[in-house]
Amino acid sequence: MKLLHIDSSILGAHSASRPLTAKVVAALKATTPSVEVSYHDLATDSLGHFSAASLSAGGTPADQRSADQKTEADRNSKALQEFLAADVVVIGAPMYNFTIPTQLKAWIDRITVAGTTFKYTEAGPVGLCAGKKVVLVLTAGGIHAGQPTGASHEQYLKLLLGFLGITDVQVVRAEGLAYGDEAKAAALSGAEKQISEEFAA
Repeated sequence: MKLLHIDSSILGAHSASRPLTAKVVAALKATTPSVEVSYHDLATDSLGHFSAASLSAGGTPADQRSADQKTEADRNSKALQEFLAADVVVIGAPMYNFTIPTQLKAWIDRITVAGTTFKYTEAGPVGLCAGKKVVLVLTAGGIHAGQPTGASHEQYLKLLLGFLGITDVQVVRAEGLAYGDEAKAAALSGAEKQISEEFAA
């Protein structure tokens, strides 16, 4: 089994999502010792915003690319191939201003590729990534699950994954982290308990 571990928090050692994604991955490794883990820290190894340069690099024949285009095309290809190869993807997605970090959006823009991870047909779009499992580790200062304020966070990610054909999506959630020390501790403890119950051997 191949597992892709994605972190997107910009807070480093102060991140709430990073320790939780690490616990999910550790639990999955404990149940399947042979799992192969690939790790991508989108904050320290940023892909950059998807841009006209990104499209130009992908649309230029490999033997005609400039050095910058080759770097961009290689970066895009690596992100896509890591995703395609993964059986399980663990994604840390804190909420920033009611949505996901821009670093995570940049990654999504590189793995959402027509003809590769989805396709359009006469009957509408069809996802091409069925069979993958995704674990979303969601953190937020407020409480947004099931609320309109979560539309561009949890609901967006589930919509995007469904568009790619991924229906096996599990959520680990720690919200209300800005509601005081007691609320934060309770939320993190609850998320850790969920991980130990649902992922550990």
